[in-house]
Amino acid sequence: MLHASGSSRGEAGRQAHERRLQIAATVVAAVPLLLMAVAWLRFQARGGFEQVEAVSWIPTLGIAYRVGVDGLSLPLASMTALLFVVAIAYPVDLKGRAGPYFALMLFLMGVSLGLFLALDLFLFFVFWDLSLVGMYFLIGAWGHGNAQRSALKFFVYTFAGSLALLLAILGIYLASEPRTFDMAELIRQQPLPAAGLYATLVFLGFFIGFAIKTPLVPFHTWLPPAHVDAPGPASAILAGVLLKMGTYGFVRILMAMMPETFDRFALPLGILAVVSILYGSLVALAQSNVKRLVAYTSVNHMGYVMLGLAVAGTSILGAEEARAIALTGATVEMVAHGLITGALFLISGSLLARTNTYEMDEYGGLAGRARALTGLTVVAAFASLGLPALAGFVAEFQIFAGAVAVYPWLAGIGLVGIVITAALFLRMLQKLFLGPLPVRWAHFQDLGRVEIAA
Repeated sequence: MLHASGSSRGEAGRQAHERRLQIAATVVAAVPLLLMAVAWLRFQARGGFEQVEAVSWIPTLGIAYRVGVDGLSLPLASMTALLFVVAIAYPVDLKGRAGPYFALMLFLMGVSLGLFLALDLFLFFVFWDLSLVGMYFLIGAWGHGNAQRSALKFFVYTFAGSLALLLAILGIYLASEPRTFDMAELIRQQPLPAAGLYATLVFLGFFIGFAIKTPLVPFHTWLPPAHVDAPGPASAILAGVLLKMGTYGFVRILMAMMPETFDRFALPLGILAVVSILYGSLVALAQSNVKRLVAYTSVNHMGYVMLGLAVAGTSILGAEEARAIALTGATVEMVAHGLITGALFLISGSLLARTNTYEMDEYGGLAGRARALTGLTVVAAFASLGLPALAGFVAEFQIFAGAVAVYPWLAGIGLVGIVITAALFLRMLQKLFLGPLPVRWAHFQDLGRVEIAA
């Protein structure tokens, strides 16, 4: 509700000064971040949903505005709030349309938080679909290059996934008794047994919707152009928040409501995860465009998340601790990837603003001209490649520690992706910051105070 009112004020002040609008939007966005801090203070980690608020919406269908938190949704909602505050405050070319831009960012923040906090399956779908609309306009109206084409491709792919998701939601609703969209009740009922064509079709509907959004190979082709042509802050939100909606759906819905069916498909999911790990890292290694490189590393890192979920969802006697470790690692990886890759996309946007190019071959020697940019990029790159003591390492260590006990051969193949990821980021750092400085970048400006703070 807060963000609906904030969006309206942003539209009304369309002609106001851009900086004042940015400050106002940042202040509005900071309120949910503070509320997330309050939610953490009240969180008791009792194993169920907490701080639940429910208001009847369509009682004849059992639909309610029902929200709450648990150990999965609270970290993701907190990461979402933080990333939006940073993205809204970050400098960007507003193309003379500051009001609509910040209104859309606040709108997208509201629906993203709503999705992670929703405890009603129909409400979850409403927020899911609205997130597509917000990102479509951010890419199409404030992007560059082939922005409109990339925005359309993003929308067509993800909307097709939404249709499959809607059919699956209706399928599990019709199987429940009494019929309900209440997530807690559906988790308790687990209305669809593992065997049977009906359960398989419902699972596949959910899988298609979530796999496109994650994205898993081969459902990933919309992602690189959307990232390359989107403005830096929108790319940060797309990678940091929207991709997590897919993996969150795998855990919140498929693993919780259809655990036996998930167990049947866990091995194929693990194989797809490893394919995504290797494919994403190998294609990223071949890129000359720094933003496209970071985009493909998202495919790689979401593969790590899915490997952890595949391990966690596999029912093997005696492997309970390994499965729990893998699930924890997948959750940590979702949050870590959101923050780390969000930072890399913001840095890519800063490079474009100063040079009008993403081509790494056009750079070199920036370490001597831009120390803040160099230092922050090195930290973000090392965190992404999984350097010990950084968040990426903690998550990947837990994922592979669990995978070794359940699918050791998948873990072994997946480890190759870590080596390739290290190589591609070292190559990126070498091309951007080492060697001679091109003459045309002799007056290259380092990051400003707002960029450094963000």
